[in-house]
Amino acid sequence: MSEDKAWWVYLIRCRDQTLYCGITTDVSRRFNEHQSQSPKSAKYLRGRTPLTLVYQCETGGHAEASREEYRIKQLSRSQKEMLIADAGPNLADQEIGEI
Repeated sequence: MSEDKAWWVYLIRCRDQTLYCGITTDVSRRFNEHQSQSPKSAKYLRGRTPLTLVYQCETGGHAEASREEYRIKQLSRSQKEMLIADAGPNLADQEIGEI
């Protein structure tokens, strides 16, 4: 296996304004899988397009990403919105957002 890859935690906003949290080693690839509604997309996101990537944060390894995902999932909606707001508009510059 190759050297340790960086893991990321991400939040996606659905058409119905719900938020989905996940982890991956490649945010762009994973977002595109979700957006395409392929069998690899999360079942929760199917039929909820368009999707918008609203937050991403690099963590250490898989264990750290899982812990951060759990922490985020325990936040209230308003706390998640504050997390997104604190991240700033940097996602728009990365051309991953709404497709």
